Order: sequence, then C-alpha cells, then structure tokens
Amino acid sequence: MSTQTPPASLFKDVAFVMYPVKDVKTARKFYEEILGLKVTANWNDQWVEYDIGQGTLAITAADATHSAGIHGATIGLEVVDLDAVLSYLPTRAVPIFKGPFDSPVCRGCIIRDPDENEIILHARK
Repeated sequence: MSTQTPPASLFKDVAFVMYPVKDVKTARKFYEEILGLKVTANWNDQWVEYDIGQGTLAITAADATHSAGIHGATIGLEVVDLDAVLSYLPTRAVPIFKGPFDSPVCRGCIIRDPDENEIILHARK
C-alpha cells in the first residue's frame, strides 16, 4: 500500500453536471422555455449545455449506460429571488416536488424536469 498523499489540490472546479434524458426536445423545452436557460453548446441535439455561473448543466440523450430519471445526480441552482421563483413556477405548471424548506444557511425547494431529474432551487440566507 502506498503512503504517498495526493497533491494539495487535484481539482479546480466542477466542470459540469450531466443529466441523461429520454427526449432531448422535451427536455430542451423545459430548460429553455420554462426555466429560461440559454444554450451555450449543442452537439447534434444529443448533448446540449447550459452555462450557469461558473458551472455547466449538460443534458444528453439517454443510452444503455446512462438512463434518464430520478436515480442520478441532482443539481442545485442558486436563485436570485426564491419567492419570485415560487410565484413563477405555478404559472408554467411546474409543481414543487418538495418544499419550500428552510435550513440554517438557505431556503429552497425541489422541482423535477420531464424525466424526473431533481433540481434544487437554492437561495443562501
């Protein structure tokens, strides 16, 4: 067994979070038309990226090794005004899956995209 320790920092940042989706067209409608995200890269509508702050959310067509749905990663999006978001979502028929909730450091809620991937909407206190 090696006693060598890793360098102080191997990583610089989170490059992206990827969600496999069943239908890229349906997912794009949700992320772009409902959540208002802007496409920053698109490879043949099979991998679509949205830059948000320093990170990137990527959606990709599900395949045999990457299935769509609720058992994958979860992304947390920092919102500017949680109350405004909570007022807006019902106008687009987006149900709040969980919350709103309060913690010692934040307020938030959880919504789901068309493939039931969870999205935490987060506002620091």
